[in-house]
Amino acid sequence: MPSDDRHADSHPDVLHDPRGPRHGVNPGQPLAGVTVVALEQAVSAPLCTRTLGDLGARVLKVENPRGGDFTRGFDDVVGGLAAHFVWLNRGKESVALDVRHPDGRTVLHRLLDSADVLVSNLAPGAVSRLGLGADDLDRDHPRLVSVEISGYGTGGPLSGKRAYDLLVQAETGVCAITGTPGAPAKPGPPFADGVTGLYAAIAVLGALTERATTGVGARLAVSMFDAMTELMGYPLTWTAATGVDQQPVGMGSPAVAPYGAYHTADGRTVVLGTTNDAEWARLATDLLGRPDLVTDERYRHNPDRVAHRAELDALLGEWCGKRSLVDVQAAADAAGIGNSVYRTPSEVVEHPHLAARDRWRDVDTPAGPVRALLPPAIVAGHTAPMGPVPALGAHTDAVLTELGLTPHELADLRAAGVLGARTPED
Repeated sequence: MPSDDRHADSHPDVLHDPRGPRHGVNPGQPLAGVTVVALEQAVSAPLCTRTLGDLGARVLKVENPRGGDFTRGFDDVVGGLAAHFVWLNRGKESVALDVRHPDGRTVLHRLLDSADVLVSNLAPGAVSRLGLGADDLDRDHPRLVSVEISGYGTGGPLSGKRAYDLLVQAETGVCAITGTPGAPAKPGPPFADGVTGLYAAIAVLGALTERATTGVGARLAVSMFDAMTELMGYPLTWTAATGVDQQPVGMGSPAVAPYGAYHTADGRTVVLGTTNDAEWARLATDLLGRPDLVTDERYRHNPDRVAHRAELDALLGEWCGKRSLVDVQAAADAAGIGNSVYRTPSEVVEHPHLAARDRWRDVDTPAGPVRALLPPAIVAGHTAPMGPVPALGAHTDAVLTELGLTPHELADLRAAGVLGARTPED
């Protein structure tokens, strides 16, 4: 087994790797030299690790040899590949390893000997069964930063339940404030998964920063339930203070009015409105041509306008319905009123703002190149790696050879079913 000389490293900064350059490192990136081992599936952990990879970390995605990450099979719309998997797994190295097998667990621990971060989002209790609980890691891998993503965290009545994005959004009240009264809805994007993954990535970055000073790793935990109740901050605070559940208002906000979607004369839909009293004065005077509305006691302050939302929506809807989208937006811009266009996903794919800012890149996949968006965070002086989407087990032999396993050992592990079949990339 390779020695773990990190324990004696006198320079624990994550950007200083005493082992020298390694395969898969992205030189010049913020997280160059950081190796992440991912026991992941679905969305939350893969988004966490892809975010770290976008910052230059090397991500080793450990997958079950029999099928891998289950999102690989969600659909086949991207040239035979699944849209979820292509979105979340670019730039990663796939290691097909059965970690439930004793020999597979031994190999996994050898991977962790040379890793900096472990990210997992397995079923409740699975991490502990693999010998990767907090006490195990403190003993065996004290410098490792680990984050376990779960559905509901520990210590509560829901802790043992499986959790998926919709289930958590329903449990945390998100669906109750989305849609319209009597017709709740799940927001389209997987917000519970996504927000949890991003919180996990933030926690990892904080722990790596602390480790640069202390040389000691950290045991982190982030639950989807906690992430979404945090994101529900405004509605929960409002309800806790009033004892009243706010009712959803479709394409609008229960917090402010007028604010929503309105049809224009040319069949488009514009989204606009106000967020404060000063904006309301400009909207009433400069857009509607109704300065009298500014002093009307029914609409003077935002709580008054919220109480009379239907009346204001009717006024603004009538005004927009007599004008084209271009004219509405031009008038709103001139008055300093925020506005946007309601667009479908197919329109966003061809959005001129994405094209003008050169936000698309080609990413290699086993099915050929596909378009992918650059990561949202723009780091001056750095270009996101945007590496290929891996085939299942594409890097198994290369990664394990780095650990010192011989071709004979790899053959024995493969014969025992611990490793996936060899791939062309191997």
